[in-house]
Amino acid sequence: MGRAVAASKNVAAEVLVSSSPALATPDYWAEACKHLMKKDRVMKRLIPQFGDAALQTRGDAFTTLARSIVGQQISVKAAQTVWERFAALPRSIKPGNVLKLKIDDMRAAGLSARKVDYLVDLALHFDAGKLHVKDWTSMDDEAIIAELVAIRGIGRWTAEMFLIFYLMRPNVLPLDDVGLINGISKNYFSGDPVSRSDAREVAEAWKPWCSVATWYIWRSLDPLPVAY
Repeated sequence: MGRAVAASKNVAAEVLVSSSPALATPDYWAEACKHLMKKDRVMKRLIPQFGDAALQTRGDAFTTLARSIVGQQISVKAAQTVWERFAALPRSIKPGNVLKLKIDDMRAAGLSARKVDYLVDLALHFDAGKLHVKDWTSMDDEAIIAELVAIRGIGRWTAEMFLIFYLMRPNVLPLDDVGLINGISKNYFSGDPVSRSDAREVAEAWKPWCSVATWYIWRSLDPLPVAY
């Protein structure tokens, strides 16, 4: 997903919920909330409004990224329909299985030719071991982003969503996300336009928990939590 496209997205409305039953919440959540409520007046007001709700992740890395590609530039409902049709094609959503699929079958599931290319490239990267999946826990955010954006169809915004929702990295500030910018405008600037510089200045008080603060900013626009 390129930056121009990413800038038009709001993760609260876009991210598809996985059908996997396993859920996980970051173990740092309570500590982060305590810090944010102490350091930031808006967070002090927002966080108590959402009770025990918190960031949650589920699924595996390949499936998470595949779903993000399928969901690009179409509605959540349409993306869910296409994903279900696509996911029914292989025995399981694994890179090797996806590479065995016929292009015509993938197109018949509702995927554009471009998205088929993107999914094949994603599967090739995983299948060939081009991604340091086992090392991601020890790699810094920018190194992981650099790996992911080398895959066709994945831009910085998608990589940052992956860092937040799958790897649950605590200090990601996705400045390409329109929901974050709109939320900062609403909560800190009385609805006035907000620049990236303004957003960075606001987020200084959030460090080292920018991901958590971003999640609450999204919630201020759309109270329904989402999971990758």
